[in-house]
Amino acid sequence: MPKPNIPAGSPCWIDLMTSDPEKTKDFYGQLFGWTYETGDEEKYGGYVVASKDGATVAGLMKNDPQSGYPDVWSTYLRVDDINAATAAVTAHGGQIYMPPMEVPEQGHMGMVGDSSGAALGLWQFGGHTGYQVSRENGTPAWHELHTRDYDAAIAFYKDVFGWDYEVVSDAPEFRYATLGSGDDALAGIFDASSDLPEGAPASWQVYFAVDDADATVAQALALGGVVVEDAQDTPYGRMASLTDPTGAMFRIMQDLPAAPEA
Repeated sequence: MPKPNIPAGSPCWIDLMTSDPEKTKDFYGQLFGWTYETGDEEKYGGYVVASKDGATVAGLMKNDPQSGYPDVWSTYLRVDDINAATAAVTAHGGQIYMPPMEVPEQGHMGMVGDSSGAALGLWQFGGHTGYQVSRENGTPAWHELHTRDYDAAIAFYKDVFGWDYEVVSDAPEFRYATLGSGDDALAGIFDASSDLPEGAPASWQVYFAVDDADATVAQALALGGVVVEDAQDTPYGRMASLTDPTGAMFRIMQDLPAAPEA
């Protein structure tokens, strides 16, 4: 299978902070067909890499119950120079949650907040060059920022990461832009000022590709997941929002067959 196109500034990796790694591994293993390999405890803190049909797709790490942070999926953007990227984040209104650090033999990582407060990871390639497959059943399919400050977010990702946007819609009821255009788009920014619940922070949302959204929802429920938004058809496929058994939210998307030509 071809390696996804991952230019600098675009999403390259996802991982999950989970309070119950074994339960979580079982859930996604059954739901998406993932298998797992646990890294060296001393080098990598027991970081777990998930694979789909032998290709790496995601990471899992233990969320300390004392951390005060909920279980959550994170999106990482590829950067060529993590120190320069971190400096640019702070220069344009973001903040640093975890300063750049070297991951032995793999690359460099950091965690930051954008100008609207959404957390995201930064990854500078080393031995690890991001997920090896995407947009196939059980693999990452899309990354989407939900923010109350859409205009500031647009400016932030352009200035810090060099994003070249296509505006999908700028109507008052639906404002959306993508990194790249059409089938080559790599991520989106959504004006969620009318959608985010009171007190909910801006956040990056992770979508997984599935062959059958309704069957995946039913299976997730049987495995202890919770439906946040039922499966529904959209212009971009059939989508649903769920949480896994420990409460981490994720989304699924199924490509719909093309409409027959008139």
